[in-house]
Amino acid sequence: MEDRRNAPLAEVDPVVSRAIDNEVARQANGLELIASENFVSEAVLEAMGSVFTNKYAEGYPGKRYYGGCEFADVVEQAAIDRAKELFGADHANVQPHSGAQANMSVYLAAIKYGDRVLGMNLSHGGHLTHGHPLNFSGMSYEIADYGVSRETEQIDYDDLARRAEEHRPQLIVCGASAYPRTINFERITDIARSVGARVMADIAHIAGPVAAGLHPSPVPHADYVTTTTHKTLRGPRGGLILCREEHAAEVNKKVFPGVQGGPLVHIIAAKAVAFGEALREDFKEYQRQVLKNAKALAAELQSQGLRIVSGGTDNHLVLVDVFLGGKGITGKEAEKSLEAAGLTVNKNTIPFDQNKPFVTSGVRLGTPALTTRGMGEGEMRQVARLIAEIIHDPQSEEARAKVRREVAELAARFPLYPKRLKKPPEAEGVGAD
Repeated sequence: MEDRRNAPLAEVDPVVSRAIDNEVARQANGLELIASENFVSEAVLEAMGSVFTNKYAEGYPGKRYYGGCEFADVVEQAAIDRAKELFGADHANVQPHSGAQANMSVYLAAIKYGDRVLGMNLSHGGHLTHGHPLNFSGMSYEIADYGVSRETEQIDYDDLARRAEEHRPQLIVCGASAYPRTINFERITDIARSVGARVMADIAHIAGPVAAGLHPSPVPHADYVTTTTHKTLRGPRGGLILCREEHAAEVNKKVFPGVQGGPLVHIIAAKAVAFGEALREDFKEYQRQVLKNAKALAAELQSQGLRIVSGGTDNHLVLVDVFLGGKGITGKEAEKSLEAAGLTVNKNTIPFDQNKPFVTSGVRLGTPALTTRGMGEGEMRQVARLIAEIIHDPQSEEARAKVRREVAELAARFPLYPKRLKKPPEAEGVGAD
């Protein structure tokens, strides 16, 4: 029988090979505006595709349950050391496979099943793992929530304090997946201390600006800090936990063997590469441009007649009300119409939304991916005009064709992965032979 283990992917599995080629082309030829997505470097891609995927390494550096882990120890210790330096943390656990598993591990370390948690309402910008009833967090703990003011659409810290006093939670969770304003971690921690609660700060979306010193860090205040390693941090898909030394042993125990078995060593290697990249001065400049681009995008969208939730943005994220109280379109329609024109966004609820979560009144936009491609404020203003043109006339084929041409021209000016790009998506089908 012929051994094809060393044959190229295109020969071994043409279906998957074509899908990868077409996905490279999709990313390169369109404009990615999903706030939680970014483009990693070639070095991060190389580490993710390395032979470390073959290695089992249960345990931690120097304390493994398997032999042959000496080089796995090197990359994991490098990731740990760089994460601690990047965020100024006492302890880092780089093994969580995702942000959700990082959060689950902290819940297990910080509180007991059935304890009370005060988290941000998902429809106001929170996250599924902050207490949604369909998530493990809502299933395992008693949840109370807080949110934003109807007037300002920003976190109402006075109301948060009242709710903390009323519910007396054992844990307060802060951080968000769709909140465009600065989060006051120090004030939230003070509120938690006043009721005897611990604090978990989930900075999955703002880890990049936090690492660059462009957003207040929760590390000096919160008991636990979690994040994904993709999004603004521009690393591989995965999770990270930071905590004080006093919590380190319990956190480690809850990650392994509490929640996970063997870590993904190839992803940890890629995390080490990404953290090393984030320690460079050019990463700080990149984050500054991400924030400038978000402000430019928001301002131009406003000038084009769209409403920006909370009136603007302090971070990488812009939440746009496209429903306009029934005078506009739904987020679902906006997402589909923009995608047809080469602009990738996601529908998103807005505070006090009139529509259901599968429909929504808003779309969530972000600037990390386009900034990685080298785009600046001028391009953001152009992109905002293209978005507005589609939203104001979502069914117009003429508008879609015009916007598609401009999207293609803009994407070509800022190439992505040129060594990997083969043919445009239209040239190859995805499916079985």
